[in-house]
Amino acid sequence: MTLRIKLLSEKDLDRWDAYAKKMNASIYHQSRWRSVIKDVFKHEDYYLYAEDENEIIRGILPLININSRLFGNYLVSMPYFNYGGVISDAEQAQDLLLSEAEKIRVRLGASHIELRELVERKSFENVRDDKVTMLLELPDDSDDLWSAIGAKRRAQVKRPIREGVEFKFGGKELLDEFYRVFSTNMRDLGTPVYNKLFFKTIMNYFPDESCIVVVSLAGEPVGAGFLISWDGVLEIPWASTLRKVNRIGVNMYMYWNILKYAIENGYKVFDFGRSSKDAGTLRFKKQWGSKQKQLYWHYLMDKNSIMPGLNPSNPKYKTAIEIWKRLPVPVANYLGPFIVKGLP
Repeated sequence: MTLRIKLLSEKDLDRWDAYAKKMNASIYHQSRWRSVIKDVFKHEDYYLYAEDENEIIRGILPLININSRLFGNYLVSMPYFNYGGVISDAEQAQDLLLSEAEKIRVRLGASHIELRELVERKSFENVRDDKVTMLLELPDDSDDLWSAIGAKRRAQVKRPIREGVEFKFGGKELLDEFYRVFSTNMRDLGTPVYNKLFFKTIMNYFPDESCIVVVSLAGEPVGAGFLISWDGVLEIPWASTLRKVNRIGVNMYMYWNILKYAIENGYKVFDFGRSSKDAGTLRFKKQWGSKQKQLYWHYLMDKNSIMPGLNPSNPKYKTAIEIWKRLPVPVANYLGPFIVKGLP
């Protein structure tokens, strides 16, 4: 088989997306994310695909180049999301795509390439395996899940109802409420927040695959989540509750309503998103019956280089995190987008 590597062009978007769909790739392999990232973050991209002599796509690799004064120059597949990497139906295509990616890295002077994958590649010397994603296979009836979670958790779900909470699903009309909760919680965690434009742009390009949930108490939004659906899976990449209401279990109430919605609308799997193996969030996700699925973050880099540590658990960011927690929310919301665009 003779293959050649090409850069994705506008005329090939449908072919790319059809191949990704055929290969059961993640939603983050769809070409629309290229436009989301370009519109919001202005990053350069290198969407590579391998094509055979009959002009049939045999492999794809979306790459985003992040070049930050604060955090360096590197490539990621895919930044800001949990899944990416090489998708191929031929080992030769995979090898050629990775070879071309390495050439691009060297040409750009980038320190490394990070591939966020679900499959371990034995050929890689550098790999991080400290993160997992949590997946819950959903029953056909929400009553079955209600029984399975046990009496203690059912009581935790009911507690906020006695306090008078309200729950709603929606689209862009809920974006302001979502962002108010999300940005406040991110400040409390000491983490720079995305611009509201990021979420609005996702909803523009993925109107049928994205929605927002909000929990309100006495008319004030106190919990919120941003959901993305794809191929029978409902995922919650971003979710937050305000600390002041955690004592009444708003997060339990919110997640139960999301899971009930997922079951009633025919989803087969709920994706709680990634967690570090030692994180407290992992225990929260496990209590619903979800199971761990290992994530493999593979790195292409120069020999003897150290794998990057661009994450909040890196000790060198401890002081910055503590300072960020003390910022007024409007200040954090203003500064955050300038910082977070350089973080994967």
